[in-house]
Amino acid sequence: MLLPVLRFTGTGFASGPFSLRDYNERVDLVFHSGKDGTNDMKRRGLAIAFGIIGILACGEIGGSGSAQPATTDKPLLAEQVFKNVQVLKGIPVDDFMETMGIMTAALQFDCSDCHANAGTDKVDWAADTPRKRTARRMVTMVATINKDNFGGRQMVTCWTCHRNRDRPLTTPLMEILYGMPSLEQDDVLVQTPGLPSPQSILDKFIAASGGAQRLAGLTSFEGKGTSVGFGGFGGGGDVTILAKAPDQRATIILFKEETGRGDQIRTYDGRTGWVRTPLNVLGEYQLNGGDLDGARFDAQLSFPGQIKQILTNLRTGPPTAITDLPGPSSQTSLQKEQPTNQSHSVNVVQGTGSRGLLVTLYFDRDSGLLLRELRYGGSPIGRVPTQIDYEDYRDVNGMKFPFHITYAWLDGRDSIVLNEIKTNVPIDETKFGRPAPLKKK
Repeated sequence: MLLPVLRFTGTGFASGPFSLRDYNERVDLVFHSGKDGTNDMKRRGLAIAFGIIGILACGEIGGSGSAQPATTDKPLLAEQVFKNVQVLKGIPVDDFMETMGIMTAALQFDCSDCHANAGTDKVDWAADTPRKRTARRMVTMVATINKDNFGGRQMVTCWTCHRNRDRPLTTPLMEILYGMPSLEQDDVLVQTPGLPSPQSILDKFIAASGGAQRLAGLTSFEGKGTSVGFGGFGGGGDVTILAKAPDQRATIILFKEETGRGDQIRTYDGRTGWVRTPLNVLGEYQLNGGDLDGARFDAQLSFPGQIKQILTNLRTGPPTAITDLPGPSSQTSLQKEQPTNQSHSVNVVQGTGSRGLLVTLYFDRDSGLLLRELRYGGSPIGRVPTQIDYEDYRDVNGMKFPFHITYAWLDGRDSIVLNEIKTNVPIDETKFGRPAPLKKK
């Protein structure tokens, strides 16, 4: 069977040129995680450890495995890096990686479910398997449904039917029909009448964080502590968070060499972003797609005084309550500071960031402090959620900083606990650029 080559143009799949701006501004629908209706994420550990590279792709690097892409303004596309990419051509490498995350999340698969010998030293990423061929047909099918029925908008996605299962349910369940309804918030919100304006909620956040005048004097900060990744693999690492106004940020997590885990680094220098992920097929890559927009927003949000300038199209969503994001005991047991699992009443503000990035912010209704950031990047098969939870706010030179940060994305979950934060410190500019080569010890 011959499959069409699909290029994503922002409104759907077509044979025309790739448009990164349309891509980021016009994709629809959100994905989360799972396979069989549970929140069991144990099987996803392999996907995180060995790198989600591809139900559709086939992750052999097109060239020397040790070569790294040079910094470039032109996006490095999936088919330029991986072999046997057939239906997801024309998208940046980071968006391709996130697309693989969406698929594994919708079915709760890991690499070994679709790739021959994944998880061993005999893995053949590029080899076709029955499930990879099925996945290609599914992507083509979903794209056709959206094109023919919704004008190319992503109203039907993998998650629409699979919902934590490899095989979608076809029959109503009495437990769901007569049980407690699940209140799932829409990803795109509309202004709710009778609620505080988004501007007033953001003003309260600025005041709670230290006040506009004091925040205007914040030029940089450095935080140090520990971080534990999903599953606790490698044990705890030493983390340093660096930020420099108005839009530079780096998160550097270093693990002991004997663990074999490798370092995890995310950087943004105000223009370009990089990710180094341990035991990933790529290992290190430059951001050009939705992850670049997310990195830019996180860097800007590091300085709360400018929050009203980094979001447009602000609106207040329905009030709700949130609880701490759960984590596996293999992760939470390695840190003394545990999530409280308390419910927090929050005000919800949604806005638009760079290149159409959709961002939802959850502010504690009493204190006004930011408790959660939920942002969505784009991909050819749905929005890609990244969630960052903020807890344990403490006073640092008259300003409030969160000392517990949970950074969760489709391929992992970092629990960061800081023990110190210093403000207005000198920071080497190179820390925000491409991660330095690993030192041989």
